[in-house]
Amino acid sequence: MFDQQTYIRRRAELKSLVREGVIILFGNNESPCNFPNNGYYPFRQDSSFLYYFGQSRDGLVGVIDVDNNQETLIGDDIDIEDIVWYGSVESVHDLAFQVGVANSAPMKALKTMCNEAMRQKRRIHFLPPYRHDIKLQLFDLLGIHPNQQKESASLDLIHAVVKMRSVKEQQEIEELERAAVIGYRMHTTAMRLTKPGVTEKYIGGQVDGVANSYGAMVSFPTIFSQHGEIMHGNPSMRELESGRLVLCDCGAETINNYCSDNTRTFPVNGKFTTRQLEIYRVVEESHDLALDLAKPGVKYVDVHFAVCRHIFDRMKELGLAKGDTEEAVRAGAHAMFLPHGLGHMMGMDVHDMEALDQIYVGFDDETRPNLEQFGTNCLRMGRRLQEGFVVTDEPGIYFIPDLIDDWKQSGHCAEFLNFDKLETYKDFGGIRIEDDLLITKDGCRFIGSELIPYHPEDVEAFMASANE
Repeated sequence: MFDQQTYIRRRAELKSLVREGVIILFGNNESPCNFPNNGYYPFRQDSSFLYYFGQSRDGLVGVIDVDNNQETLIGDDIDIEDIVWYGSVESVHDLAFQVGVANSAPMKALKTMCNEAMRQKRRIHFLPPYRHDIKLQLFDLLGIHPNQQKESASLDLIHAVVKMRSVKEQQEIEELERAAVIGYRMHTTAMRLTKPGVTEKYIGGQVDGVANSYGAMVSFPTIFSQHGEIMHGNPSMRELESGRLVLCDCGAETINNYCSDNTRTFPVNGKFTTRQLEIYRVVEESHDLALDLAKPGVKYVDVHFAVCRHIFDRMKELGLAKGDTEEAVRAGAHAMFLPHGLGHMMGMDVHDMEALDQIYVGFDDETRPNLEQFGTNCLRMGRRLQEGFVVTDEPGIYFIPDLIDDWKQSGHCAEFLNFDKLETYKDFGGIRIEDDLLITKDGCRFIGSELIPYHPEDVEAFMASANE
């Protein structure tokens, strides 16, 4: 948690942006694994609630009455039975004081507040709910059916939250740097442990344990797989095989809930083959191209398509693609190799604020993605970059057997792709290199003081030293 003035200042700015009405920010509740007495999944507070109210306890709601300049932290104090099992915690009144909120009230007061606001025909602002218990609570409070709550959420509040959370404060950047340190240790642990015969699941578990050992948690479920062509390939019980590549995509979330997100792809036996190195070099070049292009005022969608053109040009050199690059990219042929966007916003959520609807987070009127085109419809970030944004830079090249078969059978983009050559890459897998970029005054820089090895010679040297 940051200092009290941080939350006071943030709520004041939020009030000035929203201008009128009552803002309700729901914290999260505990989620039982099987049933409550069997324990709970690790608790994670809602990020927007954290941003404005700072407290990680479950069962809290923040209410901001903009018209009357009044703030209230809603929640029930725990009873003696909970204290016996889980220990004593601070009162809701004390939690409110810590973040500069003058008023506190039990949960039953929230219904009274909502009824009074509706009686006065005042506007009630809430963010799109993503948990079913909060949807039911909203239904009880406001009478809005869960199927209609996303559409009924306040666009004024969404735009205000996105505006504020997109630009990271210095103390947030420092938290992101702390997350990057843990992420470095997670990835280098994976590199040190990787060798033929070890299971994916073993290394994935060791990677997760690094995050836990530093008082953090993983910022998303760890991806560790020899099938790098599967975007979210969770670790399996398969043993690592010499000659294969393994893709590791993982990150840490600090105690203060700021994230890292990096990907590395490396050879199981520590040495790239010639064919692996040819494809790896293209991804490496694309990764570094984004670092050169990203700066304030540049649309990230333009950086994305610059990377797409580079990948397609290089695929032509390797005999996997053909034809005019500009026409090929307009047709979406590049998505055979790169079916996702170059990156996404990052901060308190590893895909920052996406619960608010990606169209408001990553885009504006001049950068709306083409939702009808495969690949382009997966863009997550396209808007003009600003100083203080944190975005991921994660180009990749994947050879997805089913996608190759599907396009070959349908003839999709046949004028731009050499399917006979693509057939020979069906056993290749995929390569992705990902780092987190802070947009600075004149350009950008990586988050993290120690960069996880990604140049192929550095990867091989690191893995060789780990086995000495």
